[in-house]
Amino acid sequence: MDDKTVLSWISGLVDEEHKLRGQLGRGEISSDEEQVRLRELEVALDQCWDLLRRRRAARDQGNDPDTEQAHSITEVEGYLQ
Repeated sequence: MDDKTVLSWISGLVDEEHKLRGQLGRGEISSDEEQVRLRELEVALDQCWDLLRRRRAARDQGNDPDTEQAHSITEVEGYLQ
């Protein structure tokens, strides 16, 4: 997966987030449904941003960014801020 693909994935997830907020505003989904899906989107976005940062770091170090793989949700969500 190259950087363009990761960025495209991020863009799609953000678009879905906006769509969910619109659906809630129009009464098409419940607040609970929105919250569950938003949490799933947040986790997926965290994974994407993590992968993109690691790809860029690999490139900056002169390594092949294509060797970087997405880390598990547990690992990404367990990072300390």
